[in-house]
Amino acid sequence: MDHGKSTVVGRLLADSGMLPEGKLEQVRALCERTGRPFEYAFLLDALKDERAQGITIDTARVFFSTGRRDYLLLDAPGHIEFVRNLVTGAARADAALLVIDAQEGVRENSRRHGHLMGLLGIQQLAVVINKMDLVGYQEAKFASLAEEYTAFLATLGIQPVQLIPAAAREGASLTSRSPAMPWYRGPTVMETLEAFQPKRAPAAGPFRMPVQDVYKFTGDGDDRRIVAGSIESGALRPGDVVVFYPSGKHARVRSLEAFARPQPAAARAGEAAGFTLEEQIYVTRGELATRADEPRPAVTTRLRVGLFWLGRAPLVPAKDYLLKLGTARVPMRVEAIQRSLDAASLESRSPAGSVERHELAECVLALGRPLATDTAELMAETSRFVIVDDFEIAGGGLVHEALPDPQLPLREKVLLRNYKWETSFIPVDRRAERYRQQPTLVLITGPRELDRKHLAKALEASLFEAGQVVYYIGMANVVYGVDADLGGATQHREEHVRRLAEVANLLLDAGVILVVSAAELASEDIALIRTAAPPDRVVTVWLGSADPRSDYDLTLAADAATEPAVERIRQLLTARGAFRHVS
Repeated sequence: MDHGKSTVVGRLLADSGMLPEGKLEQVRALCERTGRPFEYAFLLDALKDERAQGITIDTARVFFSTGRRDYLLLDAPGHIEFVRNLVTGAARADAALLVIDAQEGVRENSRRHGHLMGLLGIQQLAVVINKMDLVGYQEAKFASLAEEYTAFLATLGIQPVQLIPAAAREGASLTSRSPAMPWYRGPTVMETLEAFQPKRAPAAGPFRMPVQDVYKFTGDGDDRRIVAGSIESGALRPGDVVVFYPSGKHARVRSLEAFARPQPAAARAGEAAGFTLEEQIYVTRGELATRADEPRPAVTTRLRVGLFWLGRAPLVPAKDYLLKLGTARVPMRVEAIQRSLDAASLESRSPAGSVERHELAECVLALGRPLATDTAELMAETSRFVIVDDFEIAGGGLVHEALPDPQLPLREKVLLRNYKWETSFIPVDRRAERYRQQPTLVLITGPRELDRKHLAKALEASLFEAGQVVYYIGMANVVYGVDADLGGATQHREEHVRRLAEVANLLLDAGVILVVSAAELASEDIALIRTAAPPDRVVTVWLGSADPRSDYDLTLAADAATEPAVERIRQLLTARGAFRHVS
């Protein structure tokens, strides 16, 4: 705050002749009318509060061009209360200019912002030591600050590409060298910008498109199902085989679609795209579309991440959060906080019990269901995430490693199964239309001594009478049928549960609402089922006292009357869209 970032940008644009015609005169006239001294920062700080208080609040987007390249420059706020805005501005930057007041020196936010650049993966960083006029243009003062901040950045693994002494208000070192600093022979700010190298063009990377939605058209005999989203990297053409993760389903691209223009020959990074498939498969928002001939993303429920925390309440283990990565939204808990770091004081706690506001941390996150991601080192575009706490974005960071989880061996089998899956001429969404329901697995579990079967059969009967396509399976149906080659349920429990999940997956693909009763399904059992079957179509009900081993979608008292219990499950299914007609 007040180190002169907006002044640097405003004067840079003015001196290089890149301002819109009349903009400079307009701001000068405004200052004269209001009796305020002219500030180059006013060329960017357009909000009333920004001009009144002399601080940047919003992130200004400035487009300009030189003979070398086009620029999008984001003037981000430095005040601690607006760190969210700074992260928004920096999240997709190729490079950064970090401004330090020569008179005030390296401050708390100077260090915090350096950490943020490292966390966001920005390796091209130039440091502008501004307001050199206030320290008499002393070379020794510049050298001291440059040495101090360079040493700090080295602890983050960042080597600044340039350190520039400047006086933005006077225009010194912005577009030309200043006679007041004959000792400085390095590049100007503009020359430094021109020397920055853009990141690898996203089009050169493997194809990645988070699925935004699947659109279906029914008018005039149009039966297209268009998978839509924004392409983060790579390119796609008709005939390419796409694989969707985490499900592992695949199909060949039949056509690329565009609105009110001819069909394109290819869709590339940076474009909003839509495509149809030759085989009708069921995919949903949150999946990551990739190409079968390119490196696949990681799929896991455990991530090692670097994050920055902005929430009012600290980030703590054993609390439920929501993680958003691309278009995916998954429940999340902190498994371990390996290290937390105060970005200003550099005080480190390892391990830590919490992450406080404005701290950085290295954490292991446990997800409620599998997520497809790349690592920041391979592809930052599909590794950035945010964390939501109580409906507010409270933190964000980068995925550094996809860690193995207990479901990894099964997940690899499921990915192979889905890749080899023989699709029907009748896709699951057509069945959903015909049956006027979404295929759903209802798991009713609880202590062995309670009558889960009676409740499950009563639910089946109620749904059947209402016209739904529904089927009941008890665990014994599987144990003494499909699992007849195995021993008892206790010694082969994991395999029994896996085979139950495979049977459920088949019936869900057939469009059925499946009601299953099974004793004492814990979190690891449910995770296994959600790995083999579509996780968003699984609903869990616990009958009995609250069970600490897992989180269930609905808990019913042990002595709950059957009819009210059935009605509560029906209400849950309605809320989950099980009975909604799919159009």
